[in-house]
Amino acid sequence: MSRGRGPDRDPRRRSADPSSVTEPSARLKAVFVLLVGLSGGTMALGGGASPLTVGLLTVGGAVAGGALLWYLLWILG
Repeated sequence: MSRGRGPDRDPRRRSADPSSVTEPSARLKAVFVLLVGLSGGTMALGGGASPLTVGLLTVGGAVAGGALLWYLLWILG
């Protein structure tokens, strides 16, 4: 029974859009991809790489993180 206070916690009344970024699982997926991407950039920084190399490795790591996430979802789904 909702009284108008706070978010509605009834799962039947939630949005049916599974691609919404506000969903906790979507945020967790985005954080996973960003974490993998940033790890490549921080390793490059630790090794004394140029800013261009750090940027490229961050983007490359994010692409690798996206591919890893896709693979994990594929084998689990």
